[in-house]
Amino acid sequence: MRLVSENQLIYIFWNVQHSVRKLVYRVHVKVFTREVDTTVGQNIIVIGGGGAGLGAAGGAKAVDPSASVTVFTENEDVAYSPCGIPFVHGKEIPSFEALFLADKQSYVDAGIEVRYQTKITAIDTSTKTVQIESDQPMHYDSLVISTGFSYANPGVPGGELDGLYYVKNIREAMEWDKRLDTVKKAVVVEASPLGVEMITALAHRGIETHVIDPNPWALGELADPDIVELAQESWAELGVTMHWNTSLQEFLGNESGAVRGVRTSNGDIECDLVVVATHKVPNSELAVAAGLKTGSTGGLIVDGGMQTSAAGVWASGDICEIPHGLGGLPLQGLTGSHAYAQGKVAGANAAGGNRTYNPVYVPWGMVAGKWMIGGVALGEVTANALGMPHVVAVADGISRARYYPGVKKVRVKLIAEPGTLRLIGAQMVGGEGIKERADFLGVAVKAGLTLHDLATMENVYSPPIGALNEPIAVAAQKGVASQMGR
Repeated sequence: MRLVSENQLIYIFWNVQHSVRKLVYRVHVKVFTREVDTTVGQNIIVIGGGGAGLGAAGGAKAVDPSASVTVFTENEDVAYSPCGIPFVHGKEIPSFEALFLADKQSYVDAGIEVRYQTKITAIDTSTKTVQIESDQPMHYDSLVISTGFSYANPGVPGGELDGLYYVKNIREAMEWDKRLDTVKKAVVVEASPLGVEMITALAHRGIETHVIDPNPWALGELADPDIVELAQESWAELGVTMHWNTSLQEFLGNESGAVRGVRTSNGDIECDLVVVATHKVPNSELAVAAGLKTGSTGGLIVDGGMQTSAAGVWASGDICEIPHGLGGLPLQGLTGSHAYAQGKVAGANAAGGNRTYNPVYVPWGMVAGKWMIGGVALGEVTANALGMPHVVAVADGISRARYYPGVKKVRVKLIAEPGTLRLIGAQMVGGEGIKERADFLGVAVKAGLTLHDLATMENVYSPPIGALNEPIAVAAQKGVASQMGR
């Protein structure tokens, strides 16, 4: 087993990204109570119309309904779930229209002005203004930066070729989906979380699919090999060809400027389409040019209230770095649910509130082939890379009663401190129920529960939804027994 180098540690957590959960874009203005009395008429600007930006807009209006809240986005739309795009491509979701979670009028009704296809070109924190492209500067009392992420540049020749697909914008995805009807062979560059979803989607679409990745297994910077093994087996059943320990060297083009293949460290692969699924990097150029401080991940440094290094400026989402709850390691590029929650905190505080966003433990999960995989905090590979002493407890169980139709296998791996057996992480693979277990174990890590606690946990037993023996409890019991026998 290849261990991750120290230089890769932050990137381990960067990849807990994109597609793990669907964004909840709706602006729930009515569910919040007003937190403070504020000055009437304050002007709040939000840059970015993704989950973090819209969360910030809603959070601001909840604290100060009288505030003028303006959201600037370079895109044609807001209020859709980009995390659902791979599943439309794979035909699990019937249409892109299903991904829109609110119409434009709903923001008007909530008192939020959204300026579509409008670019902010500069921020001046000394005068508290933003420069709107081809327009006059606009003053703000408070500013929230939620400019999101880009995929890391592969840094190889041929990046300008037609046929390189970066999955993000829904309007572009609609056009790409039409092209998929004509694609015979595709290559996915890197089995990142998005890459994992697109591998499955393309295979479901009936396209001959190849994946190239410099790691020895899928999600190599995040997941353990025994967890992704079942997913990789199911990809092989779908006809996917996997090229591990393989680096991209060049995008190959034809005479008309379209991609015809990729050159790798292990030879050329012909294709009609390349999905570039490199890790996420923060869209921080605008903020950096304004003098805001960034951390080791490249993301903006924020405090517990999501305020940046500049007075009157907050930030949320993929542009930020957030401390991990175990040791404070800075993380960037988390999930949509993290972005939305950060936006709510940033927007509320920008409007005069006093909320806190806590360090994270990052429960994650996704579909890979016919399996669900997921986890929380540290896996075995990550713990080894960090040099953290640990014990591992593994159990194979089932999701329902053994006799109930549709019963699925569930494997649970728990990572704990030696001696105390305090839980520091978990990884899982199964046919169902992975998301719920990851959420629960995220709370367990945060609360400092031990394998002793989990070994005696209560669990629901109902044949259609839960087995007699919960796999988490069984794994914990094995872990406790192994330590007592020493």
